[in-house]
Amino acid sequence: MARLMFIGILLLLPGTLLAQIRVSKLVIKPNESFDLGKSDILVADTLIMMDSSTLILNKMRPENFVRAQVAVFGRNCIIDGKGINGKPGRNGLPGNTPIGPCQDGTPGRNATKGLDGTPGIDLFLYLEHVTINGALIINLSGGNGGRGGNGGSGGSGSPGTVHCIGGDGANGGNAGQGGNGANGGTLTLSSKRHPDIHEWVGTKIVVRNSGGVAGASGRAGYHGSAGLGPSRKNGKDGLPGIESISGLAGIKGTINFESNN
Repeated sequence: MARLMFIGILLLLPGTLLAQIRVSKLVIKPNESFDLGKSDILVADTLIMMDSSTLILNKMRPENFVRAQVAVFGRNCIIDGKGINGKPGRNGLPGNTPIGPCQDGTPGRNATKGLDGTPGIDLFLYLEHVTINGALIINLSGGNGGRGGNGGSGGSGSPGTVHCIGGDGANGGNAGQGGNGANGGTLTLSSKRHPDIHEWVGTKIVVRNSGGVAGASGRAGYHGSAGLGPSRKNGKDGLPGIESISGLAGIKGTINFESNN
């Protein structure tokens, strides 16, 4: 109840303060999308989402609020609050193999870590009168972690001569760690005229709020080969880079039900 009073106060504040969208009637046509943009509060007297339409939440804000007096959802409508997947880490640059004789290769560069995914949005969905003609899909899943980069290969040593031994191969670069998957968001759902709305979850309302998948680690860089010389005046092989680890998986979000009687 305290949460609802807090939301009510928020909705009374000027739109310029909280970047909210207020409309009398919002209709999202079939196969089209409506993006909240920089806003994180949508207040509508009537919200109509036609078949296969999408409402895209503001993914730069951790919480979004949607409130409608009358809400009508067609078939396969989507409210998209999924977190953003982390980008993969950069691969390490390979080392150089020198042209001149009897010189050592240069090491491969280390890779960078994959970026973490961003969390799914915490959505507060307050609907008075609701009609769902198909399935309403609410996607608040956490973003996946990015894959770690591959270590750069070590450069090989150049050949030896009768006057000097072959160059040593260089070490490979270290693999990058996988990014962490982000946590799924929390859905807080309330409907004054449908107090049994919790029974719709899993049938009319499909909530996807799983944690993001952990990013896999990259591959360690290969070692550089020894330069070969006459009479076995060879250099030494380098060492491969160090392997890394995968990131951590995100945690599944939750679903809360509130009464606004």
